[in-house]
Amino acid sequence: MTTATRATGTPSAIATTAPAQRSTPAPAPSLPSLTGLRWIAALLVFGLHVNNFRYFDGTGGRIVSWAFGAGATGVSFFFVLSGFVLTWSARPGDRARPFWRRRIARVVPVHLVTAAIALLMAYTLEHQTKPTLRQGLANVLLVHSWWRPWWQTLDPVSWSLACEAFFYAAFPLLALLVRRLGARGATALAGLSVLAVLVVAWVDAQQWVSQPLDSLPAARLPEFVLGVAIARLVVLDRWRGPGLEASLALAIIGYFLVPQVATEYQATTCTVVGFALLIPAAAVADLRGLPSLWRGRRLVRLGELSFAFYMIHLLVLRAGTNVIGLKPRYGLAEGMAVTAVAFAVSLGLSWVLYETVEGPARRLLLRRRRPAVSSRARQTT
Repeated sequence: MTTATRATGTPSAIATTAPAQRSTPAPAPSLPSLTGLRWIAALLVFGLHVNNFRYFDGTGGRIVSWAFGAGATGVSFFFVLSGFVLTWSARPGDRARPFWRRRIARVVPVHLVTAAIALLMAYTLEHQTKPTLRQGLANVLLVHSWWRPWWQTLDPVSWSLACEAFFYAAFPLLALLVRRLGARGATALAGLSVLAVLVVAWVDAQQWVSQPLDSLPAARLPEFVLGVAIARLVVLDRWRGPGLEASLALAIIGYFLVPQVATEYQATTCTVVGFALLIPAAAVADLRGLPSLWRGRRLVRLGELSFAFYMIHLLVLRAGTNVIGLKPRYGLAEGMAVTAVAFAVSLGLSWVLYETVEGPARRLLLRRRRPAVSSRARQTT
């Protein structure tokens, strides 16, 4: 969940007797607005959980419910954004194994640390559910979202990582196919993805499947594919959607429609189009140097912390129940104070995770190994 960049191909250097001196692909400009938007999505999820923990009563509770009752759609934003960023940053000629290695280095270290924290909390604090061995292993291996009784084990928000793991597994093949698409093909794929979201939502509403579809990785794949398709249009310089302001307005309208017309997975139908317009609009604004509210230095820094914040904040709220109890329902002033403390602790811990786990582990896992020197090379030196 870093600032999006894309590698673009450059002509190879003139052949020499030393093949290792060929030029490497140069990265395209970064897209800082997408990093800033990532923080807003994480903040929506935080607000949703504050609402679910019932920190507020009365007027305060109604305000928080109005503002963050649809916060679960922030995860849908993450899924669309993930497809977009992976396609934008895809390296020409990249193979599956290096890609998977980068994805593992990106998400697994923080996942393992927060899972360990959740396990420690389960055996030391009240109001915590102890996972079974199978549940714990499924969580660690990021397959727990495929079976509903397991999906909220250990760190509950990690269910979305299980979805992302499925997306990552499919992406190398998907990227190979999408690279062959022109603008018309990418537009058709985007339209089919939106249609698939609508169909899945309808199936979920009919309860034709034995478990709800909002956490099932296969059911969330269309959102990821949608991000892939719109990124392909931006790569081809054929994106023709509305500008950043209009896209933001449509995304906000869809967000506030959720409590009126949809629940659970069906909420995705209200926001998916707005998100699919907002993400490329922000990317194009960065590429063309147009004004963007989401490009500010502080917001981008918060966006860099957003993955760690997302992974730790619910554990902070759960731990807080041992101090303030379950669903305390405070007045407005007290609720704001408790929320501010929970937010500050979550943000502080996310900085610690980013600086001591996420960044160092990624550098360690992606460190290039020194190539072995052949016997012939040793003889000529």
